[in-house]
Amino acid sequence: MKTVLRSFTLAFLLLIQFACAEKENVSVSESKKELNPDFKKVLEAHGDWQKWMDAKAMSYAMVHETNLTQESHFINLNSRKTRISTQFFDLGFDGEKTWISPSRDAYSGKSLKFYHNLYFYFYSIPFVFTDPGVTVEKVSDKSLNGQFYTTLRASFDNNVGDSPDDEYFMLINPETNRLEYLLYTVTYYGESNPSLNALKYEDYRDNNGIYFPRILTGYKFENDSTKELRYNLSFGDLLLLPDEFDASIFEKPKTGVYSD
Repeated sequence: MKTVLRSFTLAFLLLIQFACAEKENVSVSESKKELNPDFKKVLEAHGDWQKWMDAKAMSYAMVHETNLTQESHFINLNSRKTRISTQFFDLGFDGEKTWISPSRDAYSGKSLKFYHNLYFYFYSIPFVFTDPGVTVEKVSDKSLNGQFYTTLRASFDNNVGDSPDDEYFMLINPETNRLEYLLYTVTYYGESNPSLNALKYEDYRDNNGIYFPRILTGYKFENDSTKELRYNLSFGDLLLLPDEFDASIFEKPKTGVYSD
């Protein structure tokens, strides 16, 4: 399965062109001045995070291990334009609207807008929390499965993203200082008092000096414990790229339709 997905990803990359628009570099020293010191330590434990700051595009392969469906994700990091390619559909965000091809029925989920960047965001934590409008601060330690973790909370300005009321709590491994669990809420669908969910980060891999997890596992979270398994994802073929993907790959194809 993973060999097929790897070949698909590489073939797609060979078919597209990179845009040559230049991006202003953000130095580590400039970035660090704006970040909480506890958060900086976590970022540094995940490797040379300057490579995230310098990158203009990202791609990776993802497998839903619970049903063995495969996806290839392509993202321009500044604009967050996104394309997800699978054997059943292509789904994208062109910077303004979400679309799907060949039809809306090809995707059974509730919302394309919710899904298009869901796993990109989870996979890219803690790095995405360096975005403008995100505040990260240390809070009281949280307990999970009988162990207490140093905890950092990420919150959002009112005009940031589609769900600025979402909360994220990063539970930090005491030995590696890396993210081990994420506790998060989902307010996108209007729930007034959403419960916390748990996401485990494991099997970190060195990708040219920067560390990303190979496996993410989602659980229900009750009474400070992980409960029922909700989903299990594996990742591979990660690329952080110095040039953006050509904008045309994020445009709705003729066979596609716009939909939320």
